[in-house]
Amino acid sequence: MPTYIFISGKNWALSLAELTTYFQARNTQFSIEYFSTEFFTLTFETQLNPQIIDDLGGTIKIAHVKITLPSKTLKEAFLEKNKPAQRQTVQIITTSNALEGMTKAPNKLLFGISIYTSDNAIKPMGGRIQRFIGSAIKDQLVAQGKKSSFMGTGPDRSEAQLSHVEVLKKKLVENQAEVLLCIGKTQTWIANTVAVHNPFEFQKRDVYKPNQRAIFGMPPRLARMMVNLSACTEEKTLLDAFCGVGTILQEALLEHAAVVGMDVNSWCIKASEENLEWLIDEYDISGADFRVLLGDVERLAEKVGIESVDCVVSEPDLGPAIRETPTGAYAQRIIEKLEPLFLGFIEEAYRVLRSGGRLVLVTPYIRTRSREAVTMSIDEKLKEVGFKRIYVFTDELFSSDAPEHGRLMGMASLVEMDERHKVGREIHIIQK
Repeated sequence: MPTYIFISGKNWALSLAELTTYFQARNTQFSIEYFSTEFFTLTFETQLNPQIIDDLGGTIKIAHVKITLPSKTLKEAFLEKNKPAQRQTVQIITTSNALEGMTKAPNKLLFGISIYTSDNAIKPMGGRIQRFIGSAIKDQLVAQGKKSSFMGTGPDRSEAQLSHVEVLKKKLVENQAEVLLCIGKTQTWIANTVAVHNPFEFQKRDVYKPNQRAIFGMPPRLARMMVNLSACTEEKTLLDAFCGVGTILQEALLEHAAVVGMDVNSWCIKASEENLEWLIDEYDISGADFRVLLGDVERLAEKVGIESVDCVVSEPDLGPAIRETPTGAYAQRIIEKLEPLFLGFIEEAYRVLRSGGRLVLVTPYIRTRSREAVTMSIDEKLKEVGFKRIYVFTDELFSSDAPEHGRLMGMASLVEMDERHKVGREIHIIQK
């Protein structure tokens, strides 16, 4: 059974939640063998199409595992500077098919090494491991008559990892020329990178669409993750009831879903339509199905139709722009002022969703001066209207060897928030 490494974005829990929902929505059988803040290891019944990375917002790299070795051996080699362990590590890597693509290169090859580990003891040794393995691979290629250059991170980089941009620009994926060493608690995976996230595509959809709304905008990367959390696929219809300039709608349309947007602001309706038309032309989307409606969320079911959509993905008003970190009392007043809008929307979302449909809803997550978070309680309303929460992480997703996955059980929501921000997003996944 093929095994793949997924290198997550900065919010590892959200990235893993997106992955699990994405594969479940497409009936792809998988098992989570290992997870950490740095990487995830998943086993599948069949080979993956590397192009799925274009469908994901929270994955930086995908790598195909070629061989494993005990992490104990790696630690002996580099923490204890054990020469036999170093030789054993080199032999395992250089005699595996991790170098298969490199040995087929017709001319001088540029290759790279990236080290990922959640083990704090070995993390400071990442640069040394990277250079040691890089030299060993270079020697092995010389022995086979291949000239090569090794691409490392250099002594001035704190992490021994090539960025996805570096891998993309140097065409290391096409040449099968990046080797990943992903060091877990007991096992280390040696893998070849088969796909990297292309930030320029997300940037294009963010910056070059005809209409912007920077202050209230959601990054396309996060919008794609929310679309995936809704289990949206091409045969479904997705609604955003607070569509703004259409960022969520764009990402769903790229999944070839039918999309419906609504907003109370007439400028947003026009801007969203223009952005969707631009997207259809830019990405040559055939048979695109979209409509954008002017209306208040209180009349959502009347405008859209009862039980007419499969997914609702929305970020309503998150409150005023806050320059200074608020007190708990002020944060609570913001939440109380917004509650009627959110609770009314939950009722309307239930009416428009088909049975089994999902609502992915963002509520405010306000960090206060006391470093505590003030959030919006919606559980009572969810129960009242008939919704149930989706707990993304369940026991059956994990292999028996997956470490400490119990801490993910019962995770009712996911938080997306930069350290510098005062207001973040609490993401809820809810089902009718």
